[in-house]
Amino acid sequence: MPAPIITRRSLLAGTLASGALMASGRAFAVPAAAGARVLVVFLRGAYDATNIIVPIASDFYYTARPTIAIARPDPTNPKAALPLDGQWGLHPALATSLYPLWQAGQMAFVPFAGTDDMSRSHFETQDTIELGQPIAGTRDYRSGFMARLAGVLNGARPVAFTDAVPLTFHGGGLQIPNVAVNAIAKPGLDARQQGLIESMYAGAAGQGLAPEVAVRQGFATREQAYASLADEMARAGRGAVVPKGFELQAARVASLMAEHYNLAFIDVGGWDTHTYQGGADGQLAGRIGELGRGLAAFAKTSGAAWANTTVIVVSEFGRTFRENGDKGTDHGHGSIYWVLGGGVRGGRMVGPQVALTADTLNQNRDLPVLTDYRALLGGVFARVYGLNGARVARVFPQGPPMDLGLV
Repeated sequence: MPAPIITRRSLLAGTLASGALMASGRAFAVPAAAGARVLVVFLRGAYDATNIIVPIASDFYYTARPTIAIARPDPTNPKAALPLDGQWGLHPALATSLYPLWQAGQMAFVPFAGTDDMSRSHFETQDTIELGQPIAGTRDYRSGFMARLAGVLNGARPVAFTDAVPLTFHGGGLQIPNVAVNAIAKPGLDARQQGLIESMYAGAAGQGLAPEVAVRQGFATREQAYASLADEMARAGRGAVVPKGFELQAARVASLMAEHYNLAFIDVGGWDTHTYQGGADGQLAGRIGELGRGLAAFAKTSGAAWANTTVIVVSEFGRTFRENGDKGTDHGHGSIYWVLGGGVRGGRMVGPQVALTADTLNQNRDLPVLTDYRALLGGVFARVYGLNGARVARVFPQGPPMDLGLV
């Protein structure tokens, strides 16, 4: 008999009734660990969660994906899923990178996670997540949730490892530095241009737009980051060709965060697999393998800082549960989020779940959302940074946090 569907509304109502979510913040009175750091990794393009964290107990999964499904765990088959628990398995491309973190209890997965945005539009839903605002009403594109988080933290040192400052870091009156780690080069502004911008904001009119000190600090932080990266490349390269890919980027990010930043964002693209997605091998397997090696390199390069670092991996939505006629998957709804770090209570599948059958799919096509992304993130931020309920409410208005015991 299929497990009953648990709606997000009923879940929140029940949790509120039990007193686990408390607006006063008393449920999150745990102080932040010294040197706490958070990195949010955004998989743009909507990764196919159920071919990475595989519902091995679902016969319907294997019926719905006749050519791309990952085989059930089998120690004699190197292309079979790796066992997580009796219900879920992990893609074999992550055997040597992320599986050891799971086994060490430093990685957890949150299935059926996502937003109530049903547009199935990449841009629309990416904006929804980055803004972190209630979906009903008018959006304020000048207020991203990570900018609001930086605003409520004492001693926030935020950075975006992206070509441009992402929407999630817009607003809050903060000057967020961005460092394009995938294309290390001399900063785009020379000393003369930088001086002109600083003088522009030094006047009375400029002070109304951005404080002079914030502008100067922004430039100083950017120069410091680029200098650090250039030095690392010079020392490690030794005349060899510099390897490309997320693995190298993640190691750079870890080095910078360990020394300079405690709140960071990076995005990784290439997940829109409509055609010839592949199973144990192929397009998605190659991409997820690179991501796994990158995150493992991040953990290793973090060194002692890994103990106080939390990485959260999100994507705008999941993909259709059934494969399409082109041996790929289309835009879906619910996804599976990842939480990993030295202080994570991992080795677990966390949050409400349902048995995956045709009857429990959202609109008969994709995963339902049982854990709201704002509730999940708010709960993690509260634990990691020691935020009370009032501060979490400023980060996610009308989005009560959910303490899933992840950290």
